[in-house]
Amino acid sequence: MKKIRKGDDVIVKTGRDRGKRGTVLRIVDADHVLVEGANRVKKHQRPNPMKGITGGITDKEMPLHISNVALYNPGTRKADRVGVRVLEDGRRVRYFKSNGEVIDV
Repeated sequence: MKKIRKGDDVIVKTGRDRGKRGTVLRIVDADHVLVEGANRVKKHQRPNPMKGITGGITDKEMPLHISNVALYNPGTRKADRVGVRVLEDGRRVRYFKSNGEVIDV
């Protein structure tokens, strides 16, 4: 079970955007995530009239390594580690390590 999923609210732990909070837009591969508003770079775009793309400098989000983001805990209002536990009915759920609160119900 993945500890960070699409749609989760995360905080960037390291790097240029340390402390920024955003939503996971998509999981790029097993080790990288795309976070809304974090790790933005400027891309010099060449115009392509066949695809209808205008040229210029655009902003885009680049992937972050999954180890550099942590799930946001609304209870403590901080970044928190995540664990996985099995409930009595056999379901696997994620929970916050600091207070034991279940994330997925």
